[in-house]
Amino acid sequence: MSGTLYIIGTGPGDPQLLTLKAVSIIKSCPVIIAPHGSKNGNSTALAIVGDAVPLAEKTVIQLHFPMKKIRNGHEPAPEILTARRHAAEEALHHLDQGIDVCFPTLGDPAIYSTGYYLYETICGIREDIDVEFVPGVPAMSSCSAALASPICLGDEMVAVIPATFSDDRLREVLERFDTIVLMKVHRVMDRIVELLKHADLMDRAVLVEKAGTKGERTCAELDKITEPPHYYSTIIVRKNPITVRTLIN
Repeated sequence: MSGTLYIIGTGPGDPQLLTLKAVSIIKSCPVIIAPHGSKNGNSTALAIVGDAVPLAEKTVIQLHFPMKKIRNGHEPAPEILTARRHAAEEALHHLDQGIDVCFPTLGDPAIYSTGYYLYETICGIREDIDVEFVPGVPAMSSCSAALASPICLGDEMVAVIPATFSDDRLREVLERFDTIVLMKVHRVMDRIVELLKHADLMDRAVLVEKAGTKGERTCAELDKITEPPHYYSTIIVRKNPITVRTLIN
């Protein structure tokens, strides 16, 4: 009998935002395979888990997943495929021994998550593996909480997109939707600021850095940011004003 692979959303950073179900499963899993994006770095998802659950008696494996642009419908770079295959084989090694494996991933597994790529790769090797997804708090929900501002109300339309999209696609989204959540903004801030200025939306945009962590910071004056924000940064553009107060620090 094979083990079960649990792909678990860890939330944005605060270990208290892990769900009760996530904590219970992590405690019961003997093996944790954790992704990290920096070649010589450590897994942030694992650090979140480690603040909530003792890991000393578990087998913990950190694997590098290259941070490269992925386009749906296009073949990923060879090093990405190699990393996914290696992670899948590592997971299968333990699952085939009847050992449950936990794969923690930042935020929610359903939103731009490494977890689904692992799931897809494993299914390409073997279709009989038991896999369970455990949702987590997405970064944009934590950003909304930090700002005391809703993502959407009533009949408002929302778009959640990477800021690395082409200018044309970003302009279209900024024009069509009531709220726009821009993820992965850290390397393209100058370009995003220019697009927001052109769309006359600078006064509707707020950046949240390290949402849900001790280093959380918000900024409503994007054109005054002189240094690239942290990798874990999100911009929320909300066109419709709200009557509740907004917390900016």
